[in-house]
Amino acid sequence: MRLGLIGLGYIGKIHLRHCLNLESVELVAVSDLSKKALNFAKRMGAKKTLSKYQQLLEDPSIDAVIIALPTYLHASCAKSAAEIGKDILVEKPLARNVTEAREIISMARRNDSKVMVGYDMRFSPPFCALKEKIESGILGDVQIAYASNIGAGPFFHRAELGMPKPVPTWWFQKELTGGGALMDLGCHIINLFRWYFGGIASIRSYLGYRYNLDIEDQATCIARFISGPVAVINVGWFSQESQKKVELFGTVRHAIACRTAENRVLAAMKLLATRSTQYESTYLRELQYFVHCVKHDLPPSPSGNDALKDLEAISLAYKNQISLK
Repeated sequence: MRLGLIGLGYIGKIHLRHCLNLESVELVAVSDLSKKALNFAKRMGAKKTLSKYQQLLEDPSIDAVIIALPTYLHASCAKSAAEIGKDILVEKPLARNVTEAREIISMARRNDSKVMVGYDMRFSPPFCALKEKIESGILGDVQIAYASNIGAGPFFHRAELGMPKPVPTWWFQKELTGGGALMDLGCHIINLFRWYFGGIASIRSYLGYRYNLDIEDQATCIARFISGPVAVINVGWFSQESQKKVELFGTVRHAIACRTAENRVLAAMKLLATRSTQYESTYLRELQYFVHCVKHDLPPSPSGNDALKDLEAISLAYKNQISLK
């Protein structure tokens, strides 16, 4: 299968490594505005580098594209890819808002393009094991769920990864991101819990502003699901130690899944340093699954529609804010 990669930031470099290592994939071209990023891709083994992604999209030999651009560019790029008929793996969140997400899905539907959204927690063995426990009934009926997704967000030490030292300003402009930590990290947990429990009946949020930004750097949400469970979701950008944790309390048993990295920089450096095609990574499993879906003409999950429902829940959470004053 022939892939194109658009965007060579933190996540884009991870996708680059896996695209180059997968035997079932040929990375035809990569695109980024940064000459430094394109030179990095060349050193890694990318054969064709382009400064404009439209040139990549117009290559008829490319079957599908990975979009790893800043959030505010997702809609324009994904719609262009779908209009040409490319299948798409786009990083989360799908778009800045519900309107943009619907536009992407509509364009993809008209041109029979597959859209998958990059929620890597859906490919993490500990969290997949919880899904199996729920479906097997071993927990009984889950009544209460807790989740945390805590990390540094945009505030990780960038220089060690060969990235620009200043945090890109787009991170802190709501009109470009659609939101802060709730949008960036909360979408992972909301998607995961919707996978576990189904539709959300109601959701409310408390937003924190430790760094006095225009966007929230931490959030706590309380969500009630149509199937019964009530969930507490905590996300934040305040820790250099990254932790993703889910705890479920059922009428029979209790279960926990956790994934911790010493910090984002060390985890990424370990990933980028290996040349093994067997490197165990949620992003690798995610890419392998996407390739399988495209090759065998299967609908991928999480899909564009899944991500749209996540954005609808996040939009409602922003509207239903709780004041602790």
